[in-house]
Amino acid sequence: MAEVVAIQTVAIILLGLLVVGLLRSHAEILRTLHQLGAGLDPDGASPAAGVTSAVAPPVRRGAATGFDLAGVTPTDEAVRIGVVGARQSTVLAFLSSGCGTCGSFWGTFGGAGRLAVPGDARLVIVTKGPEAESESAIRDLSPAAFPVVMSTEAWLEYKVPHTPYFVYVDGPSGRIIGEGSAQSWDQVVSLWSQALADDASRAAGGEDRADRELLQAGIRPGHRSLYPPQAN
Repeated sequence: MAEVVAIQTVAIILLGLLVVGLLRSHAEILRTLHQLGAGLDPDGASPAAGVTSAVAPPVRRGAATGFDLAGVTPTDEAVRIGVVGARQSTVLAFLSSGCGTCGSFWGTFGGAGRLAVPGDARLVIVTKGPEAESESAIRDLSPAAFPVVMSTEAWLEYKVPHTPYFVYVDGPSGRIIGEGSAQSWDQVVSLWSQALADDASRAAGGEDRADRELLQAGIRPGHRSLYPPQAN
C-alpha cells in the first residue's frame, strides 16, 4: 500500500511540473507574439493592454525622417518605393491579414477608384514580409489601385506598435509629419488633416519669427544683404 501511495505522489509531482512547464511555454509564446505586433487589434484589445479603440491624436517624432520601402509584392516580385525625397508625400498604411479592424481598410481601399488623401499624398499599404504573413492571403486582399509592399524591415524601421497603423511622411523633406491609429478611413483623413494644419502653423510661426529677427537687425525687404553678389 505504501508503494502505491509513493507512486501516486511521484506521479502527481511530475504532472505538476509538466503543467508549470506548459504554462511557462505558453507565456513565452504570448510574449513573443506581443513583441511581433500580433494580436494587437484595437477592436479586441482591452484598455489594460495599452491599446485604445478610439482614434488618438497624431504623434510626431520631432526631426525624425522616414525610410524608403524595400520588400516584395504579394506576387513575390522585388519592389522598392522611394519615400524620402519624393515629390509627393506618402501615407503608409500598416495592415495585416488577421487584424479585424484592418478588414474594413482592406475593403475601403479595394472598393475605391480614387481615394481622397490629405495633402494629395499617395497611399502605400505595408504588411510584414512573407515569413510573417501569408502571401496568398495578402494577394487576395490587395487592392488594384494601391501598391502593397510586404516588408518586415519597414515595420521595424518605422517602429510600428500594432495594426492598423498609419504614418505620414512629407516627400521633399522626408520628415515624419505624424503617425497614429484609427478605426476608419474618415478618421485617418481627420487625423492627417489636423496634423498638416498644425505643421503649417508651426512653419508659418517660424517664418514670422525669422522676419522679426531680420527687422530687429535693420534688414528690411530689398536690403542688399539679402541678395549676394553675382559672380562674373
